Amino acid sequence: MAIFSVYVVNKAGGLIYQLDHYAPRADTEKTFSFPLDLVLRPHDERVVVAFGQRDGIRVGHAVLAINGAEVNGRFTADGKDMLETDTFKLHCFQTLTGIKFVVLADPRQAGIDALLRKIYEIYSDFALKNPFYSLEMPIRCELFDQNLKLALEVAEKAGPFGPGS
Repeated sequence: MAIFSVYVVNKAGGLIYQLDHYAPRADTEKTFSFPLDLVLRPHDERVVVAFGQRDGIRVGHAVLAINGAEVNGRFTADGKDMLETDTFKLHCFQTLTGIKFVVLADPRQAGIDALLRKIYEIYSDFALKNPFYSLEMPIRCELFDQNLKLALEVAEKAGPFGPGS
């Protein structure tokens, strides 16, 4: 089991914290050549900007599937969202003040709902109570980092039969 990343997003939609907790080793690495070709084409009596295709990658298309797997999601009344694919689950907890906590985890990882509550508690204790922290600004607090990493380790050790997920 693994928790891949943790993100904190402010109520304006800005990223104020990012932690890449687990990064699997990349099997292949691909470089792309830039700039991409810019093409204007008519579509339904209007002009659409198409970036063309370079190195087998098409830019500007909506994601309907990730790695060939359909994206399924759910929303619960207590502020939790979840998107699920074959390779990961994206969990989101939105507070009443508009702060969003996002966790990207292995689909078999358990206890993510409890982890999201714990991250909110850590945020309240170590970011909001810090006299040098301003709301809506990036979180730069060593105690927040340490306690978040500790909470992630505890959640990963809970295994597939942990509470809450």
